Amino acid sequence: MNLGLKNKVVFVTGASSGIGRACAEQFGKEFAYVIVGYRNNKEIADQVVENIKDNGGDGFAVRLDLSDLNSLDACVKEIEGRVGKIHSLILNAGENSLTPFDAIEEDEWDALLSSNLKGPYFLLKKMIPLFANSASAVFVASIAGQTGAPGHAHYAAAKAGTINLSKSAAKFFASRVRVNCVSPGLTMTRMGEEAIKGANPEYLQKKLLSRRAATPGEIANVVVFMASPAASFVYGATIDVNGGRELR
Repeated sequence: MNLGLKNKVVFVTGASSGIGRACAEQFGKEFAYVIVGYRNNKEIADQVVENIKDNGGDGFAVRLDLSDLNSLDACVKEIEGRVGKIHSLILNAGENSLTPFDAIEEDEWDALLSSNLKGPYFLLKKMIPLFANSASAVFVASIAGQTGAPGHAHYAAAKAGTINLSKSAAKFFASRVRVNCVSPGLTMTRMGEEAIKGANPEYLQKKLLSRRAATPGEIANVVVFMASPAASFVYGATIDVNGGRELR
């Protein structure tokens, strides 16, 4: 499908692994120019860029740490200097920690909220001057933000905030930047595999209509569509991609 993304500049955070990497590489297959955001592993990020180029796209890797506002400033400055404007921002980066509800300490709580909620807000704010006309932004949340999760309540709280932040952003930007949110269910990423290990063995069979976890590519397909002109009349939506775990 031609989604109208050829030569469009797309910035994907957390693009060196998991859902973010799948998104970046899928944008490459749509011939987009992809900025691959990473925090620690430049070698892998550079490999993602090469994969994008092999599939007909182009791009470069840029470092950012969502818990460090100075890092965000440097990242935005580099992007502005290299490409000027962007057409889509994918706010995917984040982190999780499986900690029982009554065992979360203040430092861990603050770190999770900073990387999953505070950082994406300030990155979006700092990117405002760089958005081209008719741009888009897609937040990647989690089913945990819709159902609650006693095994990682801080992560669930942050992702609930992500969903509502996306709605606030959609109203603020209105027609200038089309803002939406994708809320994945259990996905075969590093975080997802950890969750599966700690789950009841019958969870997949009894709780998911799909009877299986998603692949990162299945989530990326929806994110890429939502970022594209093909979803031009979708504003402020949260799209559930959870294999039928929750029906709303």
